[in-house]
Parts: sequence; structure tokens; C-alpha cells
Amino acid sequence: MFDPDELDEIRSEKERWEAETVQPTLDRFGERKEDFETDTEGHEVDRLYTPADVADLDYEEDLGFPGEEPYTRGVYSTMYRGRLWTMRQYAGMGTAEETNERFNYLLDEGQTGLSMAFDLPTQMGYDSDDRMAAGEVGKTGVAIDSLRDMETVFDGIPLDEVSTSMTINAPASVLLAMYVAIGDQQGVDREELRGTIQNDVLKEYVARNTYIYPPEPSMRIITDIFEFCAAEVPNFNTISISGYHIREAGATAAQEIAFTLGDGIEYVEAAIDAGLDVDEFAPQLSFFFASYNNILEEVAKFRAARRLWASIMEERFDAEKPAAKQLKFHTQTAGSTLTAQQVENNVVRVAYQALAAVLGGTQSLHTNGKDEAIGLPTEESVRTALRTQQILAHESGAADTIDPLGGSYYVESLTDDLEAEAREILDEVDERGGMLGAIEEQWVQREIQDVAYERQREQEDGERIVVGVTEYTVDEEEPVDVAEVDETVQRRQQERLDRVREERDDTAVEDALAAVSEAAEGDANLMPPLIDAVKAYATTGEICDALRDVYGEYEPGAAL
Repeated sequence: MFDPDELDEIRSEKERWEAETVQPTLDRFGERKEDFETDTEGHEVDRLYTPADVADLDYEEDLGFPGEEPYTRGVYSTMYRGRLWTMRQYAGMGTAEETNERFNYLLDEGQTGLSMAFDLPTQMGYDSDDRMAAGEVGKTGVAIDSLRDMETVFDGIPLDEVSTSMTINAPASVLLAMYVAIGDQQGVDREELRGTIQNDVLKEYVARNTYIYPPEPSMRIITDIFEFCAAEVPNFNTISISGYHIREAGATAAQEIAFTLGDGIEYVEAAIDAGLDVDEFAPQLSFFFASYNNILEEVAKFRAARRLWASIMEERFDAEKPAAKQLKFHTQTAGSTLTAQQVENNVVRVAYQALAAVLGGTQSLHTNGKDEAIGLPTEESVRTALRTQQILAHESGAADTIDPLGGSYYVESLTDDLEAEAREILDEVDERGGMLGAIEEQWVQREIQDVAYERQREQEDGERIVVGVTEYTVDEEEPVDVAEVDETVQRRQQERLDRVREERDDTAVEDALAAVSEAAEGDANLMPPLIDAVKAYATTGEICDALRDVYGEYEPGAAL
């Protein structure tokens, strides 16, 4: 992009500037601190960036145009000039009735997509009356014990008019089956169903631990979902490969890219091994990233991830369709950066993180409520979080041009650095047998733990400022309203479950569960018998138990 002679002149002029203009200022005043770094360990931030820092940049190969390879500048040709990102606020409150009420509230306030949170028993495949569910029913999201609960959640919400994201992993196949069943009840053609299931079990072994089955059968279930949806639910994203939880566990930006795409590679390989065509299922893959406080690093991270995934899909898997090479992703602002102290500061943090996601070209976005470091977000804080996106979309100008930071010497240099570091990490993953091998030997977990420990040490030693916590504190905090789950939720949910069991046809349930077990033991696709089972009102726990009987449960070793 630049003439070699001009680059030499720029380098020479920069040396002169540093000696004649900068050094006298440094001698007199110094700088704020000795070292400037991004959040990614080891990435020093130079005082000034020039064309010499991107001397090797090739516009067509490294940047290109939006909607064209290598997709650095965006996966769509018009990006937000054609359509804004989907504003998808995460919600799930105690009971199905409460979740339905919150969904309708958010839709009335201008939200453009639903995002469904589930309680821990549902995430672990337990019914609300299981002893393992005690004290957790409805706490982190909605309890879904049977199709009856899903019917209530989506009462009055036509599935052909909304897109729904479900943050569910180990039992994702069961919840997808319920969603398809609701669509069938509403008379919605399966091709019209739109949304995403997270369905990313590999990151559960690394970062969240809400797994059920061992890795091999978990991968089989995922590939069955790929195959079923490619044929019958083609507009539904079959997986949201999640770097968010990896980053929240402590990973750097480069690790977030590498481990997320490494998981993606495992899923693609598993699907190909199962006989699926990469150009048929890959367009239904989606990704999920965090957005942190360092705005420019986050923008560079998103750009680097898009470019790297396009090359992986072409070079490793011979993908030909453009849609099979495009990294499309949802972003959530960083929950771990929110503080219980001076909660109003979190509104600012969330706004900056949302700006980074939009400047980086996200396809959908969740903005956290300011009070989520304390408890479930109140209706008021959820509205403020949604308004943050709406102001960003309609008042900031950030959505008016595509990739507005493209061409920035610093952003392009940082994009290159993050991609290069992510490639190095992926090479290490490959040497360890891919992500499955690296996870099983606990290497990935240790790498993330080391970074998390160092970040915590930096805060405690005062090297990393957290406004309102380590610096700029106040003696007394204003009281904050906190949304709480009614302690009667568990009892009411159990009573609801009892009624479902009393009213259903037990013989139909037994037959349906037997069909699920038979499919699990053989090689038939699991999704059709799962849909039949949920339509017979077999419960989440009953279905997951049937699969547990066949597959067993995962028992991890301790991370060293």
C-alpha cells in the first residue's frame, strides 16, 4: 500500500520527531506510566503509529471490502446501513409466566430479538423437583421442565416474527426440540424459525462446567443437530461457538480468538467426519464473543477473528460458499467488569463495550444491566441497557459507515498482532491433538487460569485501576434496588410439573423415551425422537436421564 522510499522517510522523520520534539517533553514531564499495554498480555502500545507499522499490509488480501473475503471489514456489503444489529437483551425470570411478561415488555420497548436465560437445573438437565435442583429453581433464568413451560414463555409471541437465542448447551437438543414443537403448534413452517442455540459444549469443559455427557457423545448430539437443522430448520443457527465464557474465565483477547476458533474447528471436523457437507452446515454456525473495556483492542479482535476464520474454512476445510467462510457473531458486554461498588459507573462501561462491538461489526448485541454484579437486572436497568443500544444506533453515528476504524495505523497493526498471536496458540492446540486433546489434558484451563491469576494480582497490587473499586472510591454507597426471585418459585414450579405428569399419557411418554434411547444407542438422528418426546410432555430431566443411561456423565480431572 505504501511506497518503500516513503516508508523509509517516515521512519527517519519519526526518529527525528522522537529526538527533537518528544524527548524534551519527556525530560520535563515524563509520561503517566512506564509501560502501556492492551488487556492482552505482552501487547505493548507504542506512543505513535505510522504507515511504517503496517508496511506489509496488502489491502485486497488483508482487508478487502465488506461482504467479500477475507471479511476483515464485515460479512455484509452494507452492514448497518442496510440493517442494524439485532438488539437482543438476555432475559429469563423465575417462572415461565414471568419470562413471558419480561419478553413482552422488551419487545414493546423496541428490542428486536429475544434471548432466553435458563436456570441451573435446566442447564444441567434436571427437573425442578430433582434433589439436585434444590435452592436453584428459577435463580439464574427460567425453569423449563416440559413443553408446557415453553408454551407459556411464548404465549402470544409468534415465532415467525421473532428471532430467539437460547443460552443452553448440554441439553440444547431438548430445548431446540421444544422450540420446534412450539412452532409446529403455531403452524409456523420450520423453515421460518429463526434464532440460535448456544450448543457449545466444549467451552463448558473449559469455562462454565454445565456439562452432562462426555465429549464424544456430546459431539455426536451436536452433529445430529447440524444435520437435522440443515434439512428442516435452515434459518436457525445450530451453534453459537462461545468465546464469551472463555474470556470471562480470564482469557486474553488473543486466547479468546484462538480457543473459540479452535472449538469451531473441532465442531466442523466432527460434522465432516459424520458425513456432512461443509458448505451445507457451516453457514449455520455462529459465534459469541465478549466485549471488554479496551475499545480499540476489542475492535481489532473482532476484525482479526473474521479474517482468521475465513482462512481456516478455506485452507483446512476447502469451503467454497461465501456463507461457509463468514464469521457471524453475537456480542455481550463483559459481565465480569461490572462492579457492585458505584453501580452507575457500569452504565458507562457497558456503553463503551457496546461501542466497541458495533465498531467491530457485530451481528447482534446484548448490553448488561448496571446492577448485574448484585443480582438479576431490574426492569429499569434492563430498559437503560436497551436504550444504550438504541442511542448508539440512532444518535452516535457509529452505524453510518462500515468499519470506520479500518485504515487506522494502530487498529490495523493490532489486528495483525492479535491474528498472529491467535495463530500461534492454535498451532500449540494442534500439537496437543486439537481442542479436545488440549481440554482433556487441562492445558487450556491452565492457560486461562494463569492469566486470571495475574489479572487479580495486578488489581490487588494497584497496577490495574478499577474505577470505584481500587481508586476513586466513596465512603458510603447509595442503596440499590435489586430484583429477587420469589422463594415460592420452586414450590409453584414443582406443582406445575406435578400437573403435567398427571395430565399426560404415560404410555406415550414411555414409548417416546424408549425411542430416544434406541436412537442414542444406534446411529439414527436424535432430533426426530426428541421432538416426539417433548410433544408427549416428557420432561427435560426424563429425556436427559434417558441419554445419561446410554452415554454416562462426564467426570473431569482437577485442573493442575
